[in-house]
Amino acid sequence: MTDRIDPSLLQRLHDARRRAYAPYSNFRVAAAVATPQDAVFVGCNVETAHYKSVCAEASAISAMVGAGERVIARVVVLSSGDSPCPPCGDCRQRLLEFGGPDIEVLLIDDRGEVRAGYRLGELLPAAFQAGSLNRD
Repeated sequence: MTDRIDPSLLQRLHDARRRAYAPYSNFRVAAAVATPQDAVFVGCNVETAHYKSVCAEASAISAMVGAGERVIARVVVLSSGDSPCPPCGDCRQRLLEFGGPDIEVLLIDDRGEVRAGYRLGELLPAAFQAGSLNRD
């Protein structure tokens, strides 16, 4: 895993985090998903008054799918806090759907330095997958 992300990607993440809609928590997050061919899709969190929000990872995945892509190789998350913020459980499941247990999950700070790095399988062990469905 890398120690630092590309400066142009860092700028895109900062821009997305700045545009996040987080009037209730004021906790802004941006995420980028990259395909195996290095196409990158960025998203940010969007909160609503009834607390059914869209996470940054889900936003980035939606942008990727909307562009016709279906495979994630890596995800990068930039949050507002001092500590790295891993994807929530719902987003871990979403990432698994499009990337599998071996994708890189990089949690970065404002300078683009990787504060923590994981394989998705470490964050979501014994995951429910398409093969888990009983289709009798």
